Amino acid sequence: MDPLIAYSEERVKAGKKPLFNSHMFDGSELPLAENMELAEKYAKRLAELNMLIEVETGVVGGEEDGIDNSDVKAEELYTTPEEMCTVYETLNAIYPFLYAATFGNVHGVYKPGNVKLTPEILKNGQEAVTEKFGTDANPLNLVFHGGSGSTEEEIAETLDYGVVKMNVDTDTQYAFTRPIVSHMMQNYDGVLKIEGEVGNKKVYDPRSYLVKGREGMKERIKQAVRDLRGEGTSILA
Repeated sequence: MDPLIAYSEERVKAGKKPLFNSHMFDGSELPLAENMELAEKYAKRLAELNMLIEVETGVVGGEEDGIDNSDVKAEELYTTPEEMCTVYETLNAIYPFLYAATFGNVHGVYKPGNVKLTPEILKNGQEAVTEKFGTDANPLNLVFHGGSGSTEEEIAETLDYGVVKMNVDTDTQYAFTRPIVSHMMQNYDGVLKIEGEVGNKKVYDPRSYLVKGREGMKERIKQAVRDLRGEGTSILA
């Protein structure tokens, strides 16, 4: 993050906008006190640039970007109300922020029954913050990590408890790849030069199948917008 923030600082000094709108700082592998110490430092730095910080406590199961949490204990997949209060107390006075609290979510997609989401964890944490600090309902802007494969009902419940962002990386990857695989299988003789034939340029031209992948991803993103109750709204309005 440091070189990216430094570049944004240079841009802002030059009268330009920062490079990004926010940065994700995942200190969840650290003890909570150390996680929050670093998060506070970054939050103050980003606030000067009108940028948000996204923090995380607890453990998201599964594997992503070379980090394998497949074998973590079940109880480690749930953020506690006390942790959520600590995050609020540390960051709230600095600048608006995003918070990925964990409630059994995992990276990737698994067969039904393999993942036990407990959105009530978010509800309990929000209520603990409200009770301790006297805030309005759902004071934390929460992030749903590992949202791929979740049902509409599960997503809807998390929205009621303050989720404002959901990550669906695995679902969008599949949505891009699936139509490309179909193209290859349906045009096998055309995409390969088999037995001395020349193939069919119209089907092995990457533009012919990458556009299908793009359309597949576009439709999945549209579904995500609907699932997150964003249809007909705009952050620019």
